[in-house]
This record gives sequence, C-alpha cells and structure tokens, in this order.
Amino acid sequence: MPVVRNRVTAFFMNFLPGLGHLYWEKKIRCFFYMLFFCGFLLGGFSLALLSNSGEPFILGIVCAAIVWGVSMFDLFIVLLRDYPGQGNHTGYAHSAELSGRQDAERFFTILLSFVPGLGHFYMGLMQRGLSFLVAFFGTITMLVFVSGITNDSAFLIFLGVLPVIWLYCMFDAVQCIHRKQSGEIVTDRTLFDEWEVGRENGRRSKVIATLLSVIPGAGQMYLGLQRRGIQLMILFMGTFYIIDVIRLSLFLFLLPLIWFFSFFDGLQLTSRYGREPLTDKPLVEGLGNHKRLLGTVLLLLGLYYISLNLIVPYLASHYPGLWIEYRVNKYLKPFIVSVVLIGGGLKLLTGTKRKPSGVHVERRNFDEDRF
Repeated sequence: MPVVRNRVTAFFMNFLPGLGHLYWEKKIRCFFYMLFFCGFLLGGFSLALLSNSGEPFILGIVCAAIVWGVSMFDLFIVLLRDYPGQGNHTGYAHSAELSGRQDAERFFTILLSFVPGLGHFYMGLMQRGLSFLVAFFGTITMLVFVSGITNDSAFLIFLGVLPVIWLYCMFDAVQCIHRKQSGEIVTDRTLFDEWEVGRENGRRSKVIATLLSVIPGAGQMYLGLQRRGIQLMILFMGTFYIIDVIRLSLFLFLLPLIWFFSFFDGLQLTSRYGREPLTDKPLVEGLGNHKRLLGTVLLLLGLYYISLNLIVPYLASHYPGLWIEYRVNKYLKPFIVSVVLIGGGLKLLTGTKRKPSGVHVERRNFDEDRF
C-alpha cells in the first residue's frame, strides 16, 4: 500500500533546502541542494577566516539564499506536478485520490494565505478574504499616508499590528479548510460579522474591546466606562504632548507605564464584562472641584508655549549677542521643571489629612453618651 504524503509537510520541511525533496522521495535533488547550500555557507565562512574579511562570507550567504529560493521553487513545481506512490491500486485508488485532493486543497490554502485573504479567496470565501486583505494592506497604506502627511515617523510604530493580522488570517484559513473538509458548512461572512455573532441584546463584543485596549482609554470607553476611558486617554496623550512641548526626555518612562496600565486594565474589564456589573470609576475623582487649578495649569502651559515659540525667537533675532535661545534652553527649562517638581512635592507633603468617616464619628459619640 503506497504511503500518503502531505504537501504542507514537504513545503515546510524544505525551509532547510533538500529536506522537502527527501520527504517527497527526490533523493538526488535533496543531495545536490544540501550540498550546494551547506557548501556555500561553509566555503564562505572558511574563506572569510583565511582572508580575514567578511566579504566572502556575505557572498556565501547570498549564494546560499539563491539555492534556497531555487529549491523552494523547484519543490513547488514538483508538488503541483506529481504525487509519490500514486498508482492504480484496486480498492485503494478512490481513497488515495480523495486524500490527494484534500491534501492539495489544504496545501494551496496555506500557501496562498501567506498573502492575507488569498487563501480565503481560494476556498470561495470572498467577503471574508476581502476583509483580511483590506485590513492588512489598508493599515499599511493609512499609516504610510499619515506618516508622509505629518512628516512624523512615530505613526509607523502601529505597523506592529500587521503580524497580528497576518497570524490571525493564517490560522483562520487553516481552521476554515479543516471545517470544510470535515463536512461542516463554512459561511462566507466578513471578519466583523464574525465578531458580532455573540452580541445579543445590545451586548458589546469582547474581541473588539480587547483590540481597542491597545489604544489607552479606547477599550474602556467602548465598554461604556466613559469617565475612566477619557481620563486614561487624556493622561496618555497629554503626557506625550507636554513632554514633546517642553522637550523633556526625562519623563518618557511615564508613557509605557501609562500604556501598560491602560492595556491590562482594559483586559481585566473585558474579562469581567457580562459576568458582573462594571462601575465607571474614574482614575482621579473630584476633578470638578479643581477647575481653577486645571485652568491655571493650562494657562501657564499656553503662556510658556507662546513665549518659547514667539517671544524668544523675536528677542533672539534682535539681540543676537545675548544668546537668549541658548540661555533659555540651558537654564530656564531646567529651572521651570525643578520648580514644578518641588511645588508638587510640597503640595503632597502639606496636603490635608482625611477626616475620619461618619461611621466612626457616630460610634464615638454614641460611646460618650453611653458613659
């Protein structure tokens, strides 16, 4: 009875050139691909040691990469053309043919899924594949466009979302092909429709809440905790803006702390959603009682920004001999930061103590009356 071999296994084994061909019973090709691949690497490394230069090793790596690409392309052609051990066997031909078709379909699905959405297109899931394709390439296009318009490369940090989309698409395609081959009905619905299946009676999606938790405050606001979410968002964006305006790299460590706090807070609230009621508890309570303090802080920030960008350049252009910009950057900024830190420390040290709660006061009065 012939051995049924898996195309997907052969494809992934061939990431080490020759192993996929050996698995597919192409022993001569396996020998030559391994010989050239290892030979170029070892030869380049040996020549680099003898010549005391890195150029031969780099050349060996390039040649080995070319051998790897030729090996992968050759195996891909082989997998499309034939199947090992397949022949005319009575009683087994039908099952072998069926297994070969399923294996080929699974192989092409996984191979095409390296480009998000193409594997779903191959299975006939057009809407689902289109949602992955738009999510992946749309994210790239939008981030590059925003970075180009604003001339700020900081937005490119969100490209870290792309591996998440790519891996999710890959495993989703594998899951869909297994469900299809096991006889289940695979419905062609978009990615967002899939997330909204569990929403009943106006309940929010936990998947979307988890994804929005990446943006500080957004996950909390999606779950209905508006005050907590808006405070986290203002805290993160405001800290980033103030540090950028004052140009203080000393407090950059606050940004990852705020982000991680917001992210894990969003995950905890998402896990509790639906099992227990969520309370919209803000981070800082009683902000309405400190409107004058907030107004004073905003007013001082505005005056500082105007002075730094209008008054100081004007004076520096009219009095170049005074070195005004140098003195401001060298002395005034550290002085302002020191005053703010000292003032905040004194405020915390001289803060009023909390009065005892009403329950303890009533109990004390009751004991005094009793005696």
